[in-house]
Order: sequence, then C-alpha cells, then structure tokens
Amino acid sequence: MHRRHIIGAAAAIALAITAVAAPAQAHGRDPHLPDLSLGAATTLASGLVSPLGLEVERSGRIDVTQNFAGRLNGVTPGRGTTTLATATTGQEIGAVSSRHGTVYSAQNDQPHGIARLMALPPRGAARQVADLGAYEARVNPDHVNQYGFRGLPASCAAQISPTGPAGPASYHGLVDSHPYASLALRSGVYVADAGGNDILRVGYDGRVSTVAVLPAQPPLTVTAATAAGFGFPSCVIGYRYAFEPVPTDVEQGPDGWLYVTALPGGPESAALGARGSVYRVNPWDGAVRLVARGFVGATNLAVDQRTGMLLVTELFGGPAGTGQISLVAPWSGRVVQTFAVPSPGAVELRDGSVYATIDAYVPDAAGSPQPIGKLVRWSPVDRHGHGHWGDDGARTWQ
Repeated sequence: MHRRHIIGAAAAIALAITAVAAPAQAHGRDPHLPDLSLGAATTLASGLVSPLGLEVERSGRIDVTQNFAGRLNGVTPGRGTTTLATATTGQEIGAVSSRHGTVYSAQNDQPHGIARLMALPPRGAARQVADLGAYEARVNPDHVNQYGFRGLPASCAAQISPTGPAGPASYHGLVDSHPYASLALRSGVYVADAGGNDILRVGYDGRVSTVAVLPAQPPLTVTAATAAGFGFPSCVIGYRYAFEPVPTDVEQGPDGWLYVTALPGGPESAALGARGSVYRVNPWDGAVRLVARGFVGATNLAVDQRTGMLLVTELFGGPAGTGQISLVAPWSGRVVQTFAVPSPGAVELRDGSVYATIDAYVPDAAGSPQPIGKLVRWSPVDRHGHGHWGDDGARTWQ
C-alpha cells in the first residue's frame, strides 16, 4: 500500500477525545440475542502510551503493547506490571498474541521497511521468527489490487503529485509492511498486516505465506470538499476513488474462519463516512467475505466462541466521535448494542470477562498520544442477570 492516513500518522485523526460514560444502546432488540450490561470497569493498569494491542494469557497475565512507546508489558492483577520487551529506539511494538506461554509480537519501523515477528518463550531470550518486511519486499501480495481513481483522464492524473498525501492518481499495491495484530494457533501465527493489506500465516519454522489479500475499499465519489482536503486539482471532482483496506486485527470464530477488522485507508474519522469493516477470511482457501461495514476506527475485535457474536472497538465511534465498543451479530452484520467507551484500542474475552484498553489514542496539541491509556476489565451480565456471557478462552484449536 502507499501513503494513507493511519492511526498515529496523520493530523486528520488528531481529534480531541474526552472520556464519556453512557448506557449501552440497543438496536432493534432481538429477544434471542444477548443483552449486555458492562457495569463499572476495574482498572488493571494506567499511564499507558498508545495501548493498541492486548492478549489475555491462560495464566491470568494480560500482555499489553504500548505501540508508539515501543514497549510490551505484562500485567498481573494484584501483582503489578512488568516489562516483557522493549523495541529499538524509533521502532514500534504491536501484534501481540500467545500460545503455550510463548508471547509473539511484532517490532517494526514502517518507513524503513523493518517488520519482524518475534517470539518470547517462558524462559530464555526473545528470538526472531520471521522477517515480514523481507517477505513484503519479495512478494508484495496486494499488488493484485488497484487503488486510487477510476477512469480519471490522463490530463487530470498528470496534475496529481505521486508524493502527495494520497499517493499517485492510480496505483497497484506497493511495498509496505506494518504488522498490527497477530493470532497464534496450532497451524501457525496469523498476522494482520496493516501495511501490506493482507493476512499472513507464519509457520513455527519461520515460513511465511499469504492467506488472503483484502479487497480495495468501495470507490467513493470525490466531492469538492474531499478534493480540497487532499490537495487534489478540481478536475477530480465527480470521479471515484478507491482507498486501501487496512487490517487491524485477526481472530478465529467458532466456525473456524478468521475474523478481521479493517480501517478504511483514508481518514479514520467519520469525515468521509463510517467506512470501517469486519471481514471473514477462510484460512484454507483465502476466500474473503464482508461481515459488516459502518464502523469508525475499527481497530480490534473479540469473538464469542459460544454464540459467534463480535465485539468491535471503534476508536472514533459513537455520536460524539469519542469511541465505543459495538456488539455485532455475525450472521446479519447488524450492530445490536453499543457501549460508550473512551478511545478503545483493543478488546478481548476471557472466562466471561471483557478486557479492553481505553483512552488508547488521545493526541495532545502536537498530535502525539498522551500517557493516559488504561487497561480495564468488566464482568458483564446478560439481560437475565447471568454472568459469564461469552468467552474466547475455550479455543480448542490452540
């Protein structure tokens, strides 16, 4: 993929996000669907910088990435926080997952093509599992996608700078790797690459393969305001433009398919509409199916292994654009409940509890994330007063 707005990289998403608290909203309540009440949150850690990745270990430890600070921390409730890994200065840490006590994460420097999947065993030093940047440079899976303008006259395309904020007038996927999320399963570690626009599988022997390439975003018709915002010449008004998909999480559902959240590749705010998506990806043949669309800043999701229901974090969602978590029915793609949560970055289900990072990306006046992120836990109940709604902790395939 080429230059586009992504979290932490563009002033277009430097929104003034403030903490809000509001009750969940139901959307066309179906009596057969769960009706959750999160209640009061328990804060497990605070003072975090851009906590955009989260993994809840079977041991009870919660692994949290402070992406732009280049730190991976382990939080054990009642016992404090430890540092598990620190990236080289200027590099990001993200894409955390675990299997059998080994923690997997990515260290990357996107502008310089550095993207490495690392493994930290329960004992011993961290090691590199795979060089994802090298794989992207060699294979560039999304070169099959065409992005940019559709049908734009050559005379107009010639007026667009290829180094502008949206890149060339029209282009195929370019070399770019930004491993944003991972999922460690028996068959390997699946990686959502927000730079490559694809889902990769990394074998435990280090071999990398492409599972699926997400499709280009549905083309939008460029208005005068959009053209001005991107610095396009007026001749583009009325033509359609296809942004890149930006996968931000990967989880497995009870049907065995992978579920993937995706940002829209342009402004991640609602400036061009609520364009974030959730896809289903067949891990065996790479088929991609749209589950739902209409999210603002879809950075993460959790899947309930009993019902298949999805929890989707919307970093800039909600009426005020300050963030929400949406409960989505996977068979219809319908949002059935929303919870006002300030700037949620990641969400996980474990043993009937919901874990999330909040205030995850709240920029200061200069656009830098503030150290105010928190790791919180809710013990939700359903509308019948039953606790332990849902779980992703019984994944038999791990």
